[in-house]
Amino acid sequence: MTSTVTESESGRQRHQGELQRILGVTFGIAVTIGGMIGVGILRTPGTVAAQLGSFWGIIAVWLVGGIYSLCGTLCVSELATSLPRAGGWYVYARRAFGDYVGFAVGWCDWLSGAAALAFTITTIGEYGAKLLPDVLTNTRLSGIVLIVPLLLLNLAGLRSGSRFQEWTSFLKAVAFLVLVLAIFRSGRALQSDATTAASPVSVAALFAAVMFALQAVIYTYDGWYSAIYCAEENRDPGRNLPRGMIGGVVAVTAVYLLVNLAFLYALPMSRLASSTLPAADAAREVFGGRTDQLVTTLALLSLPSMANVQMLTSPRILFAMSRDGLLLASMAKVNRGGTPSVALMVHTLAAVMFVVTGTYERLLAITTFLFVLVYGSGFLAILVLRRTEPLLPRPYRVWAYPWTPLVVLCGSFSFLVGVVLNDIANSAYAMALILCSAPLFLVITTSRRRSVS
Repeated sequence: MTSTVTESESGRQRHQGELQRILGVTFGIAVTIGGMIGVGILRTPGTVAAQLGSFWGIIAVWLVGGIYSLCGTLCVSELATSLPRAGGWYVYARRAFGDYVGFAVGWCDWLSGAAALAFTITTIGEYGAKLLPDVLTNTRLSGIVLIVPLLLLNLAGLRSGSRFQEWTSFLKAVAFLVLVLAIFRSGRALQSDATTAASPVSVAALFAAVMFALQAVIYTYDGWYSAIYCAEENRDPGRNLPRGMIGGVVAVTAVYLLVNLAFLYALPMSRLASSTLPAADAAREVFGGRTDQLVTTLALLSLPSMANVQMLTSPRILFAMSRDGLLLASMAKVNRGGTPSVALMVHTLAAVMFVVTGTYERLLAITTFLFVLVYGSGFLAILVLRRTEPLLPRPYRVWAYPWTPLVVLCGSFSFLVGVVLNDIANSAYAMALILCSAPLFLVITTSRRRSVS
């Protein structure tokens, strides 16, 4: 009897500070959908139509965006299954390039995640105020208050956070499909002015328009890698991660194509190209009347799922870096529910600080540069690890190696050049943030060596 109690107590102590391996394919699909589908799809189709002005051009760009995301998913699936650790891109960069590059990638990735959560918090407050203007008068404060239940849900443990993710992602996808079905069932014929938007007059202008549209589409597809941060918590990462991520990307690509077809069905090209919120305009054409509440409700269905993804993923970067001795040891602590609770609190407080100070807008512009670099580090890591660690177990191997990683690596470089040319000032700020990681890394590693000695 005594030995049984002792074993039970030791088991509780062992699992109290560990990540829990309870996730499967369903979570992979849900976190991918939750991380990808947001308010961008309600706005971006108008931007793309303004650049291209062609039915087939619009569909082709959205399809290319889906294929690019799928190729990226195939690449990162190899990394996530061969190195199934919490932390995402940081883990792969550190393994391929060493501690400092890993630290810099983790630093950039976490900053991007904190800015994204701050933006989501603010957007929740803005749409909440539209739905309840008499109750929610301060949009920033409202967003912070509305995000607290989500924080508590994730602090309770991975199981509650993952279940919430699965249900909200499912509801979000269904809501968009219902909107698409309602538009098509309205019986309105496809509008005839399919090329009324201004056509580029030269090859250079056409290329610039396509690249600008493709850049906007790629941003809207962002989030396809969300499942990699929780790879260590998957029951069978070699089998479940590729299935979940690929299934999620295919599902989102289908939803995005259907949404664009529905908008093109309901709106003349000239109207779509001039629209800042095509979802509202398309709904107004079909339903008339009170469409603002419909679009606001659709956005509010999307945002909690996205915020939950950001609370599940970015804190695990801090956790992984702390576990490796590159940040404060306290952020490597895991509570009884399997949540890195200190890292989650630090991440949320940082996002709230960005909301209160209003600095998230500048940080979001800066992180556009950063996340392209983070992607590129991962695609390059595949090539490096194939050469330096040929015997590393790889339960899943990327299709058409090395062409698939080379294609997405070239794509990342092209987008990086586009970002720099379009926003030189914020690109310079981004480089300054990266350079700030060097003295920070030096201080941390020096302190660690002193404590060890």
